[in-house]
Amino acid sequence: MDILPLETAMGIEFTDTSYAIQALTHSSYANEQGGSCQSNERLEFLGDAVLELVVSELLFTYYPDLTEGELTRRRAGLVCETALTEYAQILQLGKFLRLGKGEELSGGRRRPALLADAFEALLGAIYLDQGLAMAKKFMGKFLERMLAQGQRPFVDYKTQLQEFLQQYRNISMAYSLLAAEGPDHNKTFRVGVYVNGEEIARGIGKTKKDAEQLAAKRALSIVQKQFGK
Repeated sequence: MDILPLETAMGIEFTDTSYAIQALTHSSYANEQGGSCQSNERLEFLGDAVLELVVSELLFTYYPDLTEGELTRRRAGLVCETALTEYAQILQLGKFLRLGKGEELSGGRRRPALLADAFEALLGAIYLDQGLAMAKKFMGKFLERMLAQGQRPFVDYKTQLQEFLQQYRNISMAYSLLAAEGPDHNKTFRVGVYVNGEEIARGIGKTKKDAEQLAAKRALSIVQKQFGK
């Protein structure tokens, strides 16, 4: 697999190209190969952690006067699926992905959740191949571009709900995945949000994160009415 065009777009030359190739390998492709290659799911897990750290440090440096809550909200807008999909599109990441036949036919190269996951996996690959400093430099280019354009608003209802409930003592909150229905390339997730063990709202989305955000949005409206705010 020739990843030179991607390396050129990234401004990075991999020492071990197998990391990059794995980052571009969707589980649908790996399954069709009968286990002869690994999907990008493990790299996505690592990349998610690297992303949180790198973006947190960059924001901490860029905005010395922002409060913890303001930094948290701004970070949410830079690491959400919409933002990650935009980063992937800048790199034209979709055309480099290794997809199974079904995923290919269903438009997987343009699917936001798939592109966002692949971008996180690619960041994990950079971290393993060239270290945290390069991962930070790589992400810095995207963040500078987003911030220069004016970061698009992103309402993080999960954080808002948590902050609202933290005003009150002895209140617990939890999310539960109630269902994940449909084929792998087109799943629908249903999530419930629980306050003190009682389900108060549900959300449905094409990703678990989207379903949680919708559940949190509905729950926030309910608890604000209950507490008279």
